[in-house]
Amino acid sequence: MTSSSPAPVESSATASRPMPAPGPRRPAIRSTGLTKHYGARAAVDGIDLEIPDGVIAGFVGPNGSGKTTTIRMLLALVSPSAGEAEVLGTSIRNPGDYLPRVGALIEGPAFYPTLSGRRNLEVLTTLGGIPRSRVEEVLDLVELRERAGDHVRTYSMGMKQRLGIAAAMLPNPEVLILDEPANGLDPAGILEMRRLLSRLRDQGITIFISSHLLSEVEQVADWILVLKDGRLLFQGPTADLLSRRHGRLLVAAEHEAGLTTVATIAEVAGFKVARVNGHLEVDAPASFAAQLNRQAMAAGVTLVEISRSHASLEETFLDLTNGETR
Repeated sequence: MTSSSPAPVESSATASRPMPAPGPRRPAIRSTGLTKHYGARAAVDGIDLEIPDGVIAGFVGPNGSGKTTTIRMLLALVSPSAGEAEVLGTSIRNPGDYLPRVGALIEGPAFYPTLSGRRNLEVLTTLGGIPRSRVEEVLDLVELRERAGDHVRTYSMGMKQRLGIAAAMLPNPEVLILDEPANGLDPAGILEMRRLLSRLRDQGITIFISSHLLSEVEQVADWILVLKDGRLLFQGPTADLLSRRHGRLLVAAEHEAGLTTVATIAEVAGFKVARVNGHLEVDAPASFAAQLNRQAMAAGVTLVEISRSHASLEETFLDLTNGETR
């Protein structure tokens, strides 16, 4: 079975989700001073979360930074040592009031291998008091209808992950919490997962993803949270985090020998330079491009390319976790 079974819901779960009322919307997840100690060690150290409704929020950090512990507190699987948190406006100290509106997939899906995908989901609806009609709806949602009658043991890793999300979607949740949903997937499976998450977000579901695949988080997340040693270093729009690092200039010269001169110009101006595949990568903002072009021309070097490469989430994350604080 999945490690976090759907909670009972009323039969109205099969109805279409109503459009939210106009005006300000509460955060889907919020915490104040949320803390968890294991002995003398603070696994989570006083974090203040605020995740807007209707976004894909990426939760990233080094191994052991406290991501899974935070998720377990939000799902009432472990109790906080201090602080408060709310999910869908309800305190995590009253889990029965909000868990029926939350779907979760923690530490990978687990199913009966000799039952079909459909039958596994039917078992979950029986355990959770969920209308069985939801099974076909979620199979369509994750695009598994054609293989729903096959034994789960014949499924690929990507299909098992999608079936896990189908299980988490059975209660028609408003918030979906996923721990490493792309773990172990091949490139095709990752692309399928990306499309699925985008479709769910477009239906108004808030998705909270813990992942170590930074390039994948960058592709799907509107909102980003960076955790290190149990402390929150950054939270906000992904674009805001990426804008902290100015990116690089990619430079090519008419004659490759001229790149030595260009590298000297950039280094004198205080920028780091690397030579890659006949180009220079200059760790400089776009505003330096015109100056670099003028000085290269004055030195007798003709540049045939100056383009900008934006900083990746991985580069920005490494800068942030190597000492920068919020």
